[in-house]
Amino acid sequence: MRRFSQKKALNFVKEMDAFPKVPESYVETSASGGTVSLVAFTAMALLAFFEFFVYRDTWMKYEYEVDKDFSSKLRINIDITVAMRCQFVGADVLDLAETMVASEGLQYEPVVFELSPQQRQWHRNLLVVQNQLREEHSLQDVLYKSVLRGGPTALPPRSEGHDQPLNACRIHGHLYVNKVAGNFHITVGKAIPHPRGHAHLAALVSHETYNFSHRIDHLSFGEEVPGILNPLDGTEKVCTDHNQMFQYFITVVPTKLETYKVSADTHQYSVTERERVINHATGSHGVSGIFMKYDLSSLMVRVTEQHMPLWQFLVRLCGIVGGIFSTTGTIKGHAGSRGVLG
Repeated sequence: MRRFSQKKALNFVKEMDAFPKVPESYVETSASGGTVSLVAFTAMALLAFFEFFVYRDTWMKYEYEVDKDFSSKLRINIDITVAMRCQFVGADVLDLAETMVASEGLQYEPVVFELSPQQRQWHRNLLVVQNQLREEHSLQDVLYKSVLRGGPTALPPRSEGHDQPLNACRIHGHLYVNKVAGNFHITVGKAIPHPRGHAHLAALVSHETYNFSHRIDHLSFGEEVPGILNPLDGTEKVCTDHNQMFQYFITVVPTKLETYKVSADTHQYSVTERERVINHATGSHGVSGIFMKYDLSSLMVRVTEQHMPLWQFLVRLCGIVGGIFSTTGTIKGHAGSRGVLG
């Protein structure tokens, strides 16, 4: 009785077989069928090969949320060369609350303003990359994924000796400011505290020495991430007049970068530039110098490097194999039917 039940159950399972086997005597091979099978296996191998590269690739996912961190300090990283002697210029920050930020973190280094041939070539290459970034925004994803691996973004030092006079001042270092709108500026004279704000000792400097031609080798906000280019990196301006004002209006966006190589709290920014000659007789008022007015966005961008999960890769491979098998089976079936009818 038990054997009868087992045999009945086995027959029931056989009836449920969705893949019945065809007796070998009913199978007939042909040259056309072999050709289709060869093409099918080749297509499967190629598609699986390309699919593996898709699986290995990553992409950047952008998410937006409200920035709730208002208590921490914002770091400003600066490397600017001005075509004036260091004793004639001063740099500091004045924020929206009229608070003057101490500039002890900045160093004043006498340098030559003109670049050496090697430095000039490096600068040209940097400008080419910057122009491509403005036209092809997707290149920013490539920079994010290649951080810590890309080439250095700082101006290389002079490789040979020089006998030119040190006619410029390189102002570099970093400052910590409150996370409110502010104004970083470089103008004539050293900054001094003032009960109503601050002032610069400009009276002792002759107007004939004013020359705010400058080169921004680096300007970034937040944690420095190697390999990342910022919009103002490589910017060079040459004065056409002694009394000239350069203004940069910057909108800073907090950014959390999370890749497989680095995790950093940094900032992106966009900038609008303006320059004009100061001439009080024509109504163009102001102070000669370089002014960077920055404001912080209330939104934060979270940039995360994404990768295809393994299960999705396996499902796609199964889809490739199954789809090609079904297609080639249909093609061989039609070819066999035409052969029988013929």
